Amino acid sequence: MKYALITDIHANLPALEAVLHDIEGRSDVIATYHLGDLVGYAPWPNETVALLESRGIQGVAGNYDTTTARDYEHCGCKYENPTQEALSHRSFEWTKAHVNVETRRFLADLPFSLELRPLGGHVAAGPRIVLVHGTPVVNTQYWTEDRADSFCLQMAQRIGMKAGDAIAFGHTHQMWHHAIEGFHFVNCGTAGRPKDGDPRVSYVLLQVSQAGEITTEFVRVEYDVARAARGIRESELPDEFAEFLETGGKVAWAAG
Repeated sequence: MKYALITDIHANLPALEAVLHDIEGRSDVIATYHLGDLVGYAPWPNETVALLESRGIQGVAGNYDTTTARDYEHCGCKYENPTQEALSHRSFEWTKAHVNVETRRFLADLPFSLELRPLGGHVAAGPRIVLVHGTPVVNTQYWTEDRADSFCLQMAQRIGMKAGDAIAFGHTHQMWHHAIEGFHFVNCGTAGRPKDGDPRVSYVLLQVSQAGEITTEFVRVEYDVARAARGIRESELPDEFAEFLETGGKVAWAAG
């Protein structure tokens, strides 16, 4: 059984369309799930949510989703410098002002986590896959690849994982998969706002064999970056966000 896991779309509709098109071309994918942060930084929050809803794609709440839906004062994002913080605040205020009632309701209804049991619902019937945005504790916490094994195992313990289980998440926009003492920890990258210098967006194919073994494949997808950048520049969002997409996040103002 193979699942497509997408995360951190951040209202980048052209990117989401390209990712879904790529997934649809894979006949062995049985379901697609999102891991949150559907809105922010790009000008299509309502269209992004509407597309996911029309495809019946379930998922969890990212920090940007919850804070937008609840009209918080800030998005719960991490800032590397004052310029990045100021631009992020402008994005958040724009997003809150432009989401419609239907989008706000959809974001507010997203659960904190989801659980998949590919081989059946019985406890003994194979691995459990837990989907969250940040960590099982809070969706604003950044789970980077350099986290110590002890941190990963602590997160596994918090949700009662057993050997062979997996937890998938996003939030950092970086792809990686670590297997530690039989537990699988999978960061699913970003389907809308790369930060690694590669403008292509990404998602994860997570496969569970009949024997319960978990493997992952990281997929990079080209999309119409020019269309996304043009949409940002034609909106009231900061032009810097267009440059961010064009460079895959490698811009001076975003550096720490």
